Amino acid sequence: MVAVDGVRRYVISHLSRLGRACDVDDVMQDIRVAVWDGVNRGQYRQLPGVPFGAWVQGVCINVCAAHIRRELSHPTLPLLMEAGDPDGSASLDALAMLVVGGVDRSAEKIIDKEWARKIIQLTGASVPDGVWELAVDSLTGPRQYGPPSPQDRRRWHAATVVRQTARTVQSALEVEPQEIRNIGDVCQRAAECLPTPVLRRTAATIVRTGVSGPDRARALAALAAELGVTERYVAVQIGFARRLYQTAWRILQSARRPPR
Repeated sequence: MVAVDGVRRYVISHLSRLGRACDVDDVMQDIRVAVWDGVNRGQYRQLPGVPFGAWVQGVCINVCAAHIRRELSHPTLPLLMEAGDPDGSASLDALAMLVVGGVDRSAEKIIDKEWARKIIQLTGASVPDGVWELAVDSLTGPRQYGPPSPQDRRRWHAATVVRQTARTVQSALEVEPQEIRNIGDVCQRAAECLPTPVLRRTAATIVRTGVSGPDRARALAALAAELGVTERYVAVQIGFARRLYQTAWRILQSARRPPR
């Protein structure tokens, strides 16, 4: 596991170049499982002059490549809406897709249409201007093969923003109103709704607390040490964590039952 932790910087750098930095935690978990499974199955053979870390690096490269291939294959949830649906909009038509990751696309397992509609509408209202259009373009446009262009990276980044926002929205909608008794509960649960450990901890320790100046710098350094990443990486996540936190906060606050 020490050797696995040693490839984290490579994973961050590799995925960041493709606009997939938010997937780092998922990929690292896949690498841990692959290395552990490979050792147990005897796939690693100690060779003279070949350190164990080099074998782990090879596993890391293969897992990263597989992850990118899956992303390029458009793991999406189609929103099966009729083209003439009077409740629809330009972004909610028969071609609209919402990235949610790891979804069985069989018709029997697609979530309830009204539930999907609510998630997609809240997500579209929560992402920055233009991001939704770029994400839909990425998901519905023709696939391109070869080295990614700057526009490809922008589209993939937009799809990541939409997917992570949708996960946050879904988590917030699934919180039972009776669990939210006061504004403190709203703030705590809003941070818990974010989709990755890095984003959740960033929201809880930096965004939610509103630290600034030297206190913010100390909190950032402590969080980077806790997560095993660079301070720069955490700093880059703060803005996105804040937007997701605010999205979850608004949903939870609107669902909060008024005191009797």
